[in-house]
Amino acid sequence: MGFAPLSRLARVVFSLSVMALGATVLPSVLAAQQPGTVKANYGAWSIVCDQPAGASGEQCALMQNVIAEDRPELGLSVVVLKTADRQAKILRVLAPLGVLLPNGLGLNVDGKDIGRAYFVRCFADGCYAEVVLEDELLKTFRSGATATFIVFQSPEEGIGIPVDLKGFGEGYDALP
Repeated sequence: MGFAPLSRLARVVFSLSVMALGATVLPSVLAAQQPGTVKANYGAWSIVCDQPAGASGEQCALMQNVIAEDRPELGLSVVVLKTADRQAKILRVLAPLGVLLPNGLGLNVDGKDIGRAYFVRCFADGCYAEVVLEDELLKTFRSGATATFIVFQSPEEGIGIPVDLKGFGEGYDALP
């Protein structure tokens, strides 16, 4: 899993993911910003679009927000986007403040260890890990049933948060 630079589109999608997660986890963000528009739903995934100030058109991302069943304070926002030049696909996961940053973010799909990504940046409302969505991982997400993202609150305590992959392929294909 490789890292991609933070682009203007990436900042917009980060803002969209923060806003979408905001209702239950980050209420202060909703008060400050308007949310994007949900254009379509595909299984557990939604295409969310917004036109940022100064942009010539709408920018969209495929996303899903999840909250750990046994820990309502622990939620993730999983975002997939295509860069404006269509040269790269980005997978970004926003985690709440308080996660242990050096351990990074683990990923398993249907019980198979995929690897780990490291947190790139933290803002007042959370930290995110970002990787280039390589073709191999894209295929794995398309064919998988459940992706489990693992965050750490201590070196010994990894918390797996399942993300439903139902609708991922159709949603990705519909992403402008």
